[in-house]
Amino acid sequence: MPAVMPRMLAAAVALGLAAVSVLAQTDYPRRTITLIVPFAAGGPTDVVARIVGEHMSRTLGQQIIVENVLGAGGTTASTRAMRATPDGYTIIMGHMGTHAASVALYPNLAYKPDVDFEPIGLVAGTPVLILARKDFPPKDLKEFVPYVKANVAKLNMAHAGVGSVSFTTCLLLDSILGINRPRCRTMGQVRP
Repeated sequence: MPAVMPRMLAAAVALGLAAVSVLAQTDYPRRTITLIVPFAAGGPTDVVARIVGEHMSRTLGQQIIVENVLGAGGTTASTRAMRATPDGYTIIMGHMGTHAASVALYPNLAYKPDVDFEPIGLVAGTPVLILARKDFPPKDLKEFVPYVKANVAKLNMAHAGVGSVSFTTCLLLDSILGINRPRCRTMGQVRP
């Protein structure tokens, strides 16, 4: 995990430098900017947004307000951002879940990611890990695969909710392993 932080900070600095070039060409920003985070405070997207927001605020000389807007795998926040006046004062920390998976998961999505949004830049890459308790019988991935296949009805996967990167990663892993899981629980529902 520590190797990710320098990359996130480098991306934040790059984003800040891009903002400086915009600032040199215009008088933007003249007021506070709202940075919408489509998930709860304290999660990975929120942490990245706060790091980026702090750097942008210093670089642009304007306050950046981080606003957490929850619901529907990030689509509530994305819809709010899409409906905001397109003047650069409301931006969103979108990702694969809000702007790619949501298209497949929600047939009546209120926004079209490729039409309603303009990407500013890539600010972070998030590693996805398979973790288990110390007493979990498999000790490596080679042992994990047959164990999961043999015990699928007894095992749960934790994820952040339908449409999240961790949810789609769980589905992808099930697909790769050839597993048809009878239920998929969110992190708040996983039994200890």
